[in-house]
Amino acid sequence: MAPERSRRLQNLPGYPLTGIPEARKRLEAAGIEVIDLGAGDADLDPPPEAVRTLAEAASDRSMSRYPFQSGLPELREAIVTWMRQRFGVSLDPYTEILPLMGSKEGIAKLPLAFLNPGDGAVIPDPGYQVYQGGVILAGGEPYLVPLRPENDYLIPLDGIPDEVRSRLRLMYLNYPNNPTTATAPLEYLEDTVNFCREHDAVLVYDHAYSEIAFNGYRPPSILEVDGADGVALEFHSFSKTYNMTGWRLGWVAGNAGLIESLTKVKTFMDTGVFKAVQAAGAAALAAYERWVPGNVARFQARRDVAVKGLRQAGFDVTEPRATMFLWVPVPGGGSSLAFAERALEEEGVVVLPGAALGSGGEGFFRIALTVDEERMREATARLGRLVVG
Repeated sequence: MAPERSRRLQNLPGYPLTGIPEARKRLEAAGIEVIDLGAGDADLDPPPEAVRTLAEAASDRSMSRYPFQSGLPELREAIVTWMRQRFGVSLDPYTEILPLMGSKEGIAKLPLAFLNPGDGAVIPDPGYQVYQGGVILAGGEPYLVPLRPENDYLIPLDGIPDEVRSRLRLMYLNYPNNPTTATAPLEYLEDTVNFCREHDAVLVYDHAYSEIAFNGYRPPSILEVDGADGVALEFHSFSKTYNMTGWRLGWVAGNAGLIESLTKVKTFMDTGVFKAVQAAGAAALAAYERWVPGNVARFQARRDVAVKGLRQAGFDVTEPRATMFLWVPVPGGGSSLAFAERALEEEGVVVLPGAALGSGGEGFFRIALTVDEERMREATARLGRLVVG
């Protein structure tokens, strides 16, 4: 008889893309060329400076010792320099920065520092499933707020019930947003900071897509907002900006007391990021000005091709000004899961059904800009056959 699983484990939602690798292998074995637009994992190279630095650092014996949470000073200093140049935010490298094994890891562990059983967390729906998963595993209670087009995919602060406000400890925001691609005006961020200050809640700001923005748009940092330094933690990732998804490197920035709490949790759960990877991260940040604009231009070219192709195929799609995704209404308003299954089985195209990211995503599907323009044209043409059919 198998041991009983914990209620917290049983309460976890299904994770997006589960089962897709198996289905893809089955179709490819049958001779079908599958175009994968599901996962946000671009087919692009990291900065050569990062690759070169990793190779050199990996042969340095000192890099193989325990990094602990203090990590590599060069990375902390590089992050502080970048945050100042990019957002005009001044931070202490040793008390207001914490390197992470990807932003996902830090976001998942954060609730353990702040939630007691029954405490509440406001979570966008649809959204990154790690928000909800981390809250549940910490014993908290997620309060899911649907992201609606009529609200510009923003969480309506005045719609959060008093009962939730009284138990609120964490509030999650992610702009530019995955999966809706929405952006948030600075005034809205100011209102949210004030809301969290009023209710003594930590504002968890997932800024993974801060640098993948188009047509001159520059997403702001939550730490630019007056008063945010007391309540907000901002999470950044090397995965999307630098095509370093498998390297597992990111950081969190913000209030020293909040950083200290997360650091203590991590001290009992991991011993930090491989120092050679941290050295490579510092090299990537140093290459930002000469490398990132070209990488973003490639995403923009893919966006333009995808939007044009989908519109020609009969889809009603809005051109995003940030992220590496498109958020597309299912034709006829049908089931997102059914549409995704048809796209895969009939046309060999992997898309992510909106409902996989929460019930608030029903009626939409997400496309990731993870293939080149030629394959994107082919993918949109294939999807168009589903509309005609």
